[in-house]
Amino acid sequence: MVSTRVDELNSERHRFALGIFMAVVVAHWAEHLAQAVQIYVLGIPRPAAGGVLGSVLPWLVHSEALHYGYALVMLIGLVALRPGFVGRARTWWTAALVIQVWHHFEHLLLLGQVVAGANLAGRPVPTSVLQLAVPRVELHLFYNAVVFAPMVVAMILHRKPSADERALTRCQCARPVLV
Repeated sequence: MVSTRVDELNSERHRFALGIFMAVVVAHWAEHLAQAVQIYVLGIPRPAAGGVLGSVLPWLVHSEALHYGYALVMLIGLVALRPGFVGRARTWWTAALVIQVWHHFEHLLLLGQVVAGANLAGRPVPTSVLQLAVPRVELHLFYNAVVFAPMVVAMILHRKPSADERALTRCQCARPVLV
């Protein structure tokens, strides 16, 4: 049953599933960009800069469980949709997946600190490994960029496969060949 659903997801439903997944990814990316604009353009102090949704629902920005949940959704999406990619597109999608594994680990570490009630390096707030060197807003902009960039390359290559890649593709995501 699971195998059949994964097969469906990566064949006849791949294009639709990728569209939904990318809409979620772009919405999340837009939230991080909005937060950066609030800080760097509008001069809003970091604790008050919460992006669009965080401005309306401030608890969202401070919920490690929510951030971890998104990191997990990203990881699951990258894994579940990977079988639909072939050739060069699969290589780039896999690169995004590998980077997201680390990003997921960082969010798991943050959530673990909240649950344990003890923060890394005695910091006053939950802190990820790279956050010891890079502020959180900038770090998460970076993480989202380095996961998103190879996803975009993968999507472009997936839509425009070589002839050999097209022969291996099980979905209808590729643009039709014009003769």
